[in-house]
Amino acid sequence: MERVNEIKKLSGGRCLVLLESGFQFPLYVRELSGYDLSEGVVIQKETITKIMDDVLKKRARLCAMHLLERMSRTEFQLREKLRQAYYPEQIIEDAIQYVKEYHYVDDLRYAIGYLENHSSAKSLRQMEQELYTKGVAKEVVAQAITESELPDEESQIHILLEKKHYDPSSTDRKEQKKLYDFLIRKGYSSSAVLCAINQRESSNENTSFD
Repeated sequence: MERVNEIKKLSGGRCLVLLESGFQFPLYVRELSGYDLSEGVVIQKETITKIMDDVLKKRARLCAMHLLERMSRTEFQLREKLRQAYYPEQIIEDAIQYVKEYHYVDDLRYAIGYLENHSSAKSLRQMEQELYTKGVAKEVVAQAITESELPDEESQIHILLEKKHYDPSSTDRKEQKKLYDFLIRKGYSSSAVLCAINQRESSNENTSFD
């Protein structure tokens, strides 16, 4: 048995039921009376199990499906969204396994798609870091790279140099260093940046920023 410690109102006609043990779960206001839930009431373990199995499990699965219909997400991002909806961890885990079973969420597929969709404008290093921040594991990112067409970073750098109106004959070393730092922050390697800048110089002298 557990005592209902508090019931907090949430948005969308929902409430968060908090038990003395710290366990919590969301229900709609109309469902509280159906389970005789109010602050101070003792709730049986069987009732909690029934709520988990009959209500929250199905609702979390549908919520996960709805979230994935709206936009592609990684497993990490989907978990965070379900946590924000106050679902208990065991219910979140069930929902995640459900959508993974039907391949509605697939981090490898997500990573491959991300690389292919952004390879024309972003460096490989930049895309790697962005995938990590989205919760994609390093080994999954590595596999996605082997299965994807990698960006032509040399062409990307030249395009960025064009957009920055880089003219070797009229750019001083201070501006050149600023441009170099900009490209490094974009995730391009030092050697690739220097190669592209040197190719655009009118002379055969190497550019150095030591």
